[in-house]
Amino acid sequence: MTQFMNIDFPFHFDHRHRTAATDNDDHIRDMIEQFLFTNPGERVNRPDFGAGLLQLVFAPNSPELAAALQFTIQAGLQRWLGDLIEVRKLEVTSEDATLQVELVYLVRLTQEEQTAQFTRAA
Repeated sequence: MTQFMNIDFPFHFDHRHRTAATDNDDHIRDMIEQFLFTNPGERVNRPDFGAGLLQLVFAPNSPELAAALQFTIQAGLQRWLGDLIEVRKLEVTSEDATLQVELVYLVRLTQEEQTAQFTRAA
């Protein structure tokens, strides 16, 4: 059986001066974070990957923007990580120059529900 190494994000070295690894649950959380804060067009081989939330930190706050973001994020997570997770609850809030995403998802492999919160401030 092949064992895969989950590289920790952001990339760094561990106490043994080797590439830092992480467990499967943290790796999935890292992939969600990468999707949320990657701008579309930023990845050469996947130009439509990413939700581009960093671009929206200074956008005018409105219920319409929050609803659009929730729809876009849910669709993107389904497309890019749908084989790993099932989104159970997603809430996006923007206050002043802070953007917050609260996500509840099911890890398909273990059938365990996880909760993650992502916050970015300008």
